[in-house]
Amino acid sequence: MMKIENFDSPIGALVTGVDLSDDLDPDSFETLQDAWNERSVLVYRDQTLSPAELVNFSGRFGEHEIHVLNQYLHPDQPEILVVSNVKKDGEHIGVYDAGRYWHTDLSYLAKPSRGSVLYAIEIPEENGKPLGDTIWASTAAAFEGLNPGLQERLDGRTAMFDFAKRYRKLVADGDQNAVLTDEQKAKTPPVEHPVVRTHPVTGRKCLNVNEGHTVNINGMDDDESLSLLEDLWAHIVKPDFTYRHKWRPGDVVMWDNVPTQHLAICDYALPQRRLLHRTTLTGTRPY
Repeated sequence: MMKIENFDSPIGALVTGVDLSDDLDPDSFETLQDAWNERSVLVYRDQTLSPAELVNFSGRFGEHEIHVLNQYLHPDQPEILVVSNVKKDGEHIGVYDAGRYWHTDLSYLAKPSRGSVLYAIEIPEENGKPLGDTIWASTAAAFEGLNPGLQERLDGRTAMFDFAKRYRKLVADGDQNAVLTDEQKAKTPPVEHPVVRTHPVTGRKCLNVNEGHTVNINGMDDDESLSLLEDLWAHIVKPDFTYRHKWRPGDVVMWDNVPTQHLAICDYALPQRRLLHRTTLTGTRPY
């Protein structure tokens, strides 16, 4: 029987008693959907999923987004983005640096992703200890944790988001392999979004600025904008607002991108192998 246990944090819950390779009955799906909206991050352990089964499960929650980094799409299931540091014939088979900076998936699109599902196939470890943790932060709890004056100051403002910002940061950090093609740049022009967005189901207000993709807050000079953004980024990721996941092979984690941000801890390197499959669900224009 399916059971959902909330973690001791503002977000996250462990789901047991369900095999994601099977079709969910309507009642089970509704229960999971309600828990996803309420808890933002759901963890399923000990799953065995083919690419088609992962696509089938995640597709129950929304339409799949085909990622702009098409060189890393699964050859048989383009709905899947391969996340991996593994190389074949000298080339990376997946996004090798995924999640290095705090971000919300596809926040640089006019309609950012609603959610993502990540399935762990290989997880790096050292002396039996898993590496490559992922941390999620609740941007809803973070907004609610601001003083009312700052909440009012932010509500109604907009900010610019740009996918290329992440690549500029990677190059500045010494990664000369971080390259966007002209076609990929053309598909991801800078976009404007509200600094505070509303969750489409729960109605909670969420901070909507992230280190990886947010360039500036409109209507402020550069120094004022950067100072405020840095304060907000530091506030969002306070331990009181976060859940840290230690991966195991067979884990499936699904998260709601509207009220969360996440960060992958890059504390491993080849020959320690990391391989995961990710599907992404389309969203709506933030408001």
